[in-house]
Amino acid sequence: MAQLYFRYGTMNSGKSIEVLRVAHNYEEQGKKVLLFTPAVDDREGVGVVASRIGMRKDGIIIDEHLDMVAMAAQERPNCILIDEAQFLTKAQVEQLTEITDTLGIPVITYGLRGDFLGQLFEGSMHLFALADKIEEIKTVCWYCDRKATMNMRCKDGVPVFTGEQIQIGGNESYIPVCRKCYSRQKKTAAAQ
Repeated sequence: MAQLYFRYGTMNSGKSIEVLRVAHNYEEQGKKVLLFTPAVDDREGVGVVASRIGMRKDGIIIDEHLDMVAMAAQERPNCILIDEAQFLTKAQVEQLTEITDTLGIPVITYGLRGDFLGQLFEGSMHLFALADKIEEIKTVCWYCDRKATMNMRCKDGVPVFTGEQIQIGGNESYIPVCRKCYSRQKKTAAAQ
């Protein structure tokens, strides 16, 4: 029975490495994978899934016009993989449930749980509500040895707590932190 998975973690937890690893494993067995990535993620170029350690693979661009259900029905892959799933819309997440439930194709999504203010992204919120399986990909806090649960946005190495929800960036813009260190940094910034 096919299922919809949401595998989430903070920045730097290895989500993109995992997506690329799973795609490789399927393809090495001669199985077909459709790898998708939202158009908004342009860090390595639109349509590119890349990890910070240098692995990369071209993906299918998800935009407001893409009908993933029709593509899956035509292509009949063994698995569908989605990177940066936090950027999906509710309608796109619903397409993934249809692919799983109607076409019987497993869908594995990877993304952030929340933004730099601790708020859920639209895609993450709907994946938490609709996914059959939810799995955390863990990493450690930048400041201590506790599990990182939040993404802290930084500008020139200084934590910031205002701005638009979506600002595409990597290690130069975000660090993984635990809630305690996040709160400490936020209080320090408010006192300045």
